Amino acid sequence: MRLAMVRIEGLPQPARIDAAGQRCWPLAELAPGLPADMAGVIAALVRGATIPEPAGAGRPLAEEQLLAPLPNPPRNIFCVGKNYHAHAREFASSGYDSSSVSAADAVPKAPIIFSKPFSSISGPWDDIPLWPGIDEGVDYEAELAVVIGAGGRAIAREDALKHVFGYTIVNDVTARDLQGTHKQWLLGKGIDGFCPMGPWIVTADEIGTAPLRITCQVNGEARQDASTADLIFDVPELIATISRSMALLPGDVIATGTPEGVGIGFKPPRFLRDGDVVDCAIEGIGRIRNRLRRQPG
Repeated sequence: MRLAMVRIEGLPQPARIDAAGQRCWPLAELAPGLPADMAGVIAALVRGATIPEPAGAGRPLAEEQLLAPLPNPPRNIFCVGKNYHAHAREFASSGYDSSSVSAADAVPKAPIIFSKPFSSISGPWDDIPLWPGIDEGVDYEAELAVVIGAGGRAIAREDALKHVFGYTIVNDVTARDLQGTHKQWLLGKGIDGFCPMGPWIVTADEIGTAPLRITCQVNGEARQDASTADLIFDVPELIATISRSMALLPGDVIATGTPEGVGIGFKPPRFLRDGDVVDCAIEGIGRIRNRLRRQPG
């Protein structure tokens, strides 16, 4: 099942999407009584609510109608730094990694967890803003994001996948200069509009557990092309780690990290500029496409 937030007659509302991504059924019509926000829908489904199979042809769906599927998660997005083997080495050798002091500690021994404010979330086709003064080192990071269904604290690794509602795509856009200057990642990654998300949530039963191909193109040029098999810490490990410290909630989002091929991996770095177009795609989910747009000073 695919669930999205869709603008219909000017109003955002949750909807079920067909496999081709071309038709939608508003949940207000398909399953009356469900909440009007996606986090609320997920919580209701965890409690036992159901969404019936669509009847009829549904409504035509245009890309521009799609919004971020979770524009208001329960709290900040949980993010994971340096979580692909090749990217960890790429990052350590880039000169921008304040968390690594030598090649020997390039690959972390435990998950590096930080967060992006939910105010950074934008839609799957929205522009990525280039804000004056923080626009010289902007980079892309295509990532698989986990959406939590049943919450819980101290979730055992072997039970972790039972707590996954589904998956979506995020681009963990980063101002590398701020990331390096402040020696931590919140200010460089939490900028307004720096987390395009979408195009929808695909439920876990459709994704399964096989590795997924993740790609990113900039202006049609391939930059990232990897498999989630290269993750250092897999989804069960991330859920177990985070829930050891705090209870996960229905609708929480965990961005699992990016593979190699980011802008700082090039010599010299290849940062994003006004007008660039970034396509992030994950097999079984879909793609998001965002253009860099300079904002007025």
